[in-house]
Amino acid sequence: MYTVADLKKGLKITLDGDPYLVTAFEFSKPGKGQALYRTKMRNMITGITLDRTYRSGETFEPARLEERQMQYLYKEDNHYTFMDNQTFEQVQMSEEAVGDAKNFMIDNIQVDVLMFGEKAIGVSLPNFVNLRVVQTDPWVKGDTSGSDSKPATLETGYVLRVPPFIEEGEMIVVDTRTGDYSTRVKG
Repeated sequence: MYTVADLKKGLKITLDGDPYLVTAFEFSKPGKGQALYRTKMRNMITGITLDRTYRSGETFEPARLEERQMQYLYKEDNHYTFMDNQTFEQVQMSEEAVGDAKNFMIDNIQVDVLMFGEKAIGVSLPNFVNLRVVQTDPWVKGDTSGSDSKPATLETGYVLRVPPFIEEGEMIVVDTRTGDYSTRVKG
């Protein structure tokens, strides 16, 4: 059980049956009366942001969240399907819940899925993934246009900028935190 004194940015609590992430927090003590705690919280399922003010003494339930290692299987319509590596149970997540992670997920990649009860609400990818370049302009030897990067489309459909020597069909390492090119896959 958390009290309002425990509130801080990044804290995950349960409010009205849903998990919320505290995104901003401010403490104020007026001249007389109780201290006030102003918070901004984002619903981890719907993404809706709330502004709430609390007084000293109020309590909150911690959010019962669990990360499970799962394997990404496939996308059908606007839902992504994952399989638990231990129980082999499958869970589905909407495209909104998957978010930008969809740009870096290929079949059979191992990911951490954030669960709230039996509902999948988020995906954490490895920091770096290997993806194949499916389309990019060829590099012309002697090109001195000054351009130090060019656009490339990856097998997931994601477009990023790569150095001019990267060619179609090559495997590259992408940083999933920034979405940027990191290096070529050696071997």
